[in-house]
Amino acid sequence: MATSTTKAPARRGALLHRLDIKGAPYVFVAPFFVIFAAFSFYPLIYTSWISLHDVELATLDVMEWVAFDNYVELWGDSRFWNALQNTITIGVISTVPQLLMALGMAHLLNYRMRASLFFRVASLVPYATSVAAAALVFTMIFERDFGMINWALGSVGIDPVDWEADKWPAQVAISTIVIWRWTGYNALLYLAAMQAIPADRYEAASLDGASRWQQFTHVTVPGIRSTIVFTIVLSTIGATQLFGEPLIFGQGPNGVTGGADNQYQTLGLLLYEEGWKNYQMGRSATVAWAMFLLLVLVFVVQRLTKRLRSRTS
Repeated sequence: MATSTTKAPARRGALLHRLDIKGAPYVFVAPFFVIFAAFSFYPLIYTSWISLHDVELATLDVMEWVAFDNYVELWGDSRFWNALQNTITIGVISTVPQLLMALGMAHLLNYRMRASLFFRVASLVPYATSVAAAALVFTMIFERDFGMINWALGSVGIDPVDWEADKWPAQVAISTIVIWRWTGYNALLYLAAMQAIPADRYEAASLDGASRWQQFTHVTVPGIRSTIVFTIVLSTIGATQLFGEPLIFGQGPNGVTGGADNQYQTLGLLLYEEGWKNYQMGRSATVAWAMFLLLVLVFVVQRLTKRLRSRTS
């Protein structure tokens, strides 16, 4: 009898131990999946459902089923293709110089230099600055009549540029804001990856007579290739969702439309215009899903390119 009473607590203890070993990992990761389901997965599914209806912002509970009519209309809408083109061009103009500058900055910070800690902290200041503050400052810098950029151009005999009214100057100005905000952040990502490269690789390259540039191209860049791919994907996502910089750069009603002629309207601005200016939430959700599908397409192309490279190599 005493033996059975002592075995029962032992069995319960073994059961609790087994549950702790097998169930603890699921308990630890459960908060992430709960938050993801509530704030990411559910909005994604609900947005796809709204995109199949004709629904206005003031009456979200009144929906009219239109199937894929919103997608058909979006496909034939010139504003969508203009916003897509602007998103791609601004993304390229901002991403390529940004990542190249970040790579060079990280390479400099990777070597021992005076006040390196100060420069590392300073590189994060633009990232910590709010989008509104940065966009307002750069808007004043690129102002047509009293901006610092036009003053500098005028001092060397170049006529002032209407940065907000013309298409390419406006896109360059917006890209400058993005470059300023994100270069330091990406530089620290590259720096962390560079410091993980074993020092004996550089020593071996130096013994083989490789110069600093050859060490950079043949040791550093291949060693941080995965981080470079990560920053490219991250920058692509950010460029697709670009919203705050062009909105504030427009200084008023033109910010939502991306200028008087939609010369710098991005997909994010088009989404906002359809939903919160035209009150067409169905069309706005359609634009959101077009942005999501665009990112999926970019991811698929990236994976296919990586697979083809691995086969050829």
